[in-house]
Amino acid sequence: MSIATPTTPVIPAFDKGLGNTVAAETQMSFIDGGRGVLEYVGIEIDALARNSTFEETVFLLWNRRLPKQSELNAFSEQLRAEYALPQTLVNLIREMPRAAGPMHVLRTLVSALSLFDSEVDNDSVEANNHKAIRLLAKTPALIAAFDRHRKGKPIVEADTSLTMAQNFLYMLNGSKPTESMARALDVCLILHADHGLNASTFAARVTISTLSDMYSAMVTAIGTLKGPLHGGANEEVMIMLNEIGSIENVDAYIAEKLRKRDRIMGFGHRVYKAIDPRATYLKTFSKQVAADTGNLNLFEMSRRIEEIMAKEVAAKGIYPNVDFYSATTYHSIGIDLDLFTCMFAMSRIAGWAGHCIEQLDGNRLIRPNAAYIGPHQQPYVAVDQR
Repeated sequence: MSIATPTTPVIPAFDKGLGNTVAAETQMSFIDGGRGVLEYVGIEIDALARNSTFEETVFLLWNRRLPKQSELNAFSEQLRAEYALPQTLVNLIREMPRAAGPMHVLRTLVSALSLFDSEVDNDSVEANNHKAIRLLAKTPALIAAFDRHRKGKPIVEADTSLTMAQNFLYMLNGSKPTESMARALDVCLILHADHGLNASTFAARVTISTLSDMYSAMVTAIGTLKGPLHGGANEEVMIMLNEIGSIENVDAYIAEKLRKRDRIMGFGHRVYKAIDPRATYLKTFSKQVAADTGNLNLFEMSRRIEEIMAKEVAAKGIYPNVDFYSATTYHSIGIDLDLFTCMFAMSRIAGWAGHCIEQLDGNRLIRPNAAYIGPHQQPYVAVDQR
């Protein structure tokens, strides 16, 4: 007769912030922060930014391969067929407070979208693909419609002959954008489409792992992205540039910030210890867009800040990130400051939805442990004796 021997319980390692924990597998994007590498399905982000379109990039992320022309055409048509919003939702937008924050509005409207989707609780792969397309296609209309409403302008209906970037700028401004403006937005959408298991993507995967619905997962992600430590950095870059005012003030402003050990917005990244690969092409592209739109002073201010920071902190692994030059780009194409994070969400719907579909393939509920550090064996004291 054998006697069972007690086993030593496995004590999970404490990893505050989960920076050293692998919590999921993905085939969508790969990051090597030490070398400054970001790939979508093995293709370097710089190559995609220079050569691809947002629609093609989304197809790549969702299907793990580049499409043939006929497949890209069909996918684009699927997206365009879903541009329009239900009239009841348009009416709801018209009832919203004009002073409401755009990210609060976006979170609410994405949730409301679920009320108009007959497949909302259908958990099949096919239904989730349909929901991903609807969410990606309709989110630009939600943002543009609210912006028009808050400015007292008529809401512009979608134009299904246009790409996603073109159509968004058309719905936002009421006129078709120039080719350079549309391409600038398209590049930004590509650069922000996915980025590993970042905070909002992880939040979406946690939600979908409970077998909740795609809309709930997107709402969770949007709420997470709203935080200034995640999605609000490009707004802070623009605020900084506005505070500086002109290139003559850059040196003194940055010197004072460094003296106080204040953070310089748009520099440094939780993952990258080399130059953010998303910023490489965007820097060049933002200069052209700024010049085309009469905002070259903003670019020159940014360039001077980068020069100073390269001398002062690059040796510490602090380099410009994607937010640094995307702020100038968004401003140059006429997007209001408080819509910058909405632009991030509009693009990242692609990554969030793709990760949710990945999570559901062999799903396991995401349920980490917590290290309890409170007291034990405490007596209960009756209320009249406290």
